[in-house]
Amino acid sequence: MTNYWQYHLLKLLSSLVCLLPYSLLLKLGGLLGRLYYNIAPRQRNRALDQIKESLNISQAEAEEIIRSLFIKLGQTFLEVMYLPVLTPERMSRYVEMEGRQYLEEALAKGKGVAVLAAHIGNWEWLGAALAMSGFPVASIVKKQPNDQHTKILNEYRQNAGIEIFTRGTTELVAAAKALKKGKVLGFFTDQDAGAGGVFVEFLGKMASTPRGMAVFARRLGVPVVPVFMIRRPSGGHRIIVSPPLESVRTDDEAADIYRITSQATQFIEDVIKTHPDEWLWFQKRWNTEWAGEQA
Repeated sequence: MTNYWQYHLLKLLSSLVCLLPYSLLLKLGGLLGRLYYNIAPRQRNRALDQIKESLNISQAEAEEIIRSLFIKLGQTFLEVMYLPVLTPERMSRYVEMEGRQYLEEALAKGKGVAVLAAHIGNWEWLGAALAMSGFPVASIVKKQPNDQHTKILNEYRQNAGIEIFTRGTTELVAAAKALKKGKVLGFFTDQDAGAGGVFVEFLGKMASTPRGMAVFARRLGVPVVPVFMIRRPSGGHRIIVSPPLESVRTDDEAADIYRITSQATQFIEDVIKTHPDEWLWFQKRWNTEWAGEQA
């Protein structure tokens, strides 16, 4: 592998970051995020354009929100590098959880739980914190463009107690089995899903949306529980677990999948509008063109 050195470089960086006190990590992450804002014009400008169109805000408001987003992304990057030293006890210092009972009650039904997640806050710490809190967590992940980045992320996820399945492979069968065994399986439904997605309205525009969570929820009868992580102003994070989404199954599978996907997307939209500097605004969410008809 020609880029294998990158894995070792990230491991070295991680070992150095792990020596830092958490408060200093956040300060350095903030500086890194400010630097990122200034040296990544494509991501910055795409984020600014998309947030202005989606939220109908001024240039000044958009710049303030996106600058804050980049600062938080810098902190998130260093926090991911900090994962190897996090034990359940240490994680509990930095992360509090609201609504834990909703996840416990859904699990008690014995069918597993489909967690509605998105690229909001530190989504890597979200899975790790849930696993370290005693939940049987699994996740369907997308390969990074760089294999070495995928390798280190999956290593840290698994060390935290998360079972990993790769999107678009036969491991989806194993993911279904994991749900049947009572796992908490995370689904990120805020990315462009290409031609095979379900087109639903998201932030004022039709967007191709992954259908996997809705398919699993309908066919296996598993509850869908929204779980998001938001940064606390004082440092650390707050996990917000919400009541399960309403589940109604009819004889029309396509309509059911559309309804579940639309409901989940609306929930994500509401979280983004409440915490606009927590979502990854520069991702190409509306990359697939809508032909004007429901897929």
